[in-house]
Amino acid sequence: MKYSWRRCTRGAAEAGDCCSARRYQQTRQWHYVDLELSSPNLDRACFAHPALPPGTPATAGPAEDCVVDKIDQFEAQLSNPHTSTDERRLALQFLLHLVGDVHQPLTASDDADEGGNLKQVSARGLHAASLHHYWDTKFVRQLGEQPQPISQRLLAQISAADIKAWQRGAPADWARESFSLAKAVGYDPLPRASARGGYRQPAGYVRDAVNAVQLQLSRAGVRLAAVLNRAMR
Repeated sequence: MKYSWRRCTRGAAEAGDCCSARRYQQTRQWHYVDLELSSPNLDRACFAHPALPPGTPATAGPAEDCVVDKIDQFEAQLSNPHTSTDERRLALQFLLHLVGDVHQPLTASDDADEGGNLKQVSARGLHAASLHHYWDTKFVRQLGEQPQPISQRLLAQISAADIKAWQRGAPADWARESFSLAKAVGYDPLPRASARGGYRQPAGYVRDAVNAVQLQLSRAGVRLAAVLNRAMR
């Protein structure tokens, strides 16, 4: 079965709330890569890339690992014809989730604030919450409440040139790309904190963030399709 970027972009648009549905201590750190704004270092953020012992499924890997490594590992597991049916199913489920995760800019960045979880923000018409939550959920919902029309709008804007460009690179490149967006759109434009330590986002910040979220959803769909087509050919 060939996976189309259309189907995967549609799936990415529907995945706004899935990332927080079930969290396990063993897999918690697999969903992000904390590239520090002041000194981004992918090797350090990925715990020096711990290797899986031969024959060890990706699901049994160490808790201290990052989303970049886990995407590579689960793609390899899914593409291996000797992988059991259950492990292939788990690999597919993780890939559907993790490719989305690495495209959320605040899962690939950190300002000594747990990826924005320690910064409280607010904006006109939006309830106050953490900066991470705004990028995880609130900015996505600014695109609309129903996944189907969102995905149709995204699909209409993706060109053949976009597909060709976005399918290049590897998860490490996607993480660095997300980091750059987090710095340029997520952190640098934040206004000065109030006396209570909160950040009031102006309309321009929200607009730029929503545009970035829309771009990342589109990229995630195209790249997920490429990953699945490689792994399941």
